[in-house]
Amino acid sequence: MSIRALLLLFAFHASSALAAEADPLQSVMWEYHHKGLLNSEPYVFDERVQVQVPPFAEDSRQVPVHIDARALGDEVVRIEAWADLNPIPRIFTFTPGDQVVPLVAIRIRVQQATPIRAAVLTRDGVWHIGSARVDAAGGGCTAPSVVRAEAGWEDRLGEVVGARFPRGEFSRLRLQVSHPMDNGLVGGIPEFFLNQAELRDADGKVMAELELYPAVAENPNLSLEVKGGQETRLWLRDNNGNEFEAAF
Repeated sequence: MSIRALLLLFAFHASSALAAEADPLQSVMWEYHHKGLLNSEPYVFDERVQVQVPPFAEDSRQVPVHIDARALGDEVVRIEAWADLNPIPRIFTFTPGDQVVPLVAIRIRVQQATPIRAAVLTRDGVWHIGSARVDAAGGGCTAPSVVRAEAGWEDRLGEVVGARFPRGEFSRLRLQVSHPMDNGLVGGIPEFFLNQAELRDADGKVMAELELYPAVAENPNLSLEVKGGQETRLWLRDNNGNEFEAAF
């Protein structure tokens, strides 16, 4: 057998071993999402990918999720996040550039107790999976909108409130966007949600891309970290084509 054939055989067995690793949370949906969201690609459960959630969601419409893949350094290509047992599982797809840290904090809805996943793709083509379980009374995805019950919410649509916080060599951006983030699961209200975001520098160059899904909570809260103290702008668009922008 040639050296090339041996290398291919080794790569095949290595990939098979990664794909066969057991889910530490033993979720019935793991294989389904591995196939549907990660295209059955090689993966490893990795403690370096930290997923932090509260042990119990006091408000299942506003569950904080903190995903930190800094331990993987500059090897990070993309981060996919989802909630295994949500009717709409996907939370976001995050593509950080060289000047953006692979860290995201966000608030989501959960319909019931569920594992929360962060899959971090590295340059070698392997997904590194971090997991955490959140308990919840449930119903967060099908509860009526709080935003729509507030007078004049349409006038505040797209307003961004936030600030930049220096953290040594990095800066943390914290913000909230006024938007109902309707997921289409409440009767008579169609999907209406922010689905695209870009962090740009002062010259308009894209520093990071964030694709959002209806699992994100209404009036989204978001935290990102950037290297250095350069001026940044956040551009957002919803699925109705409305565009919003704010400087930090």
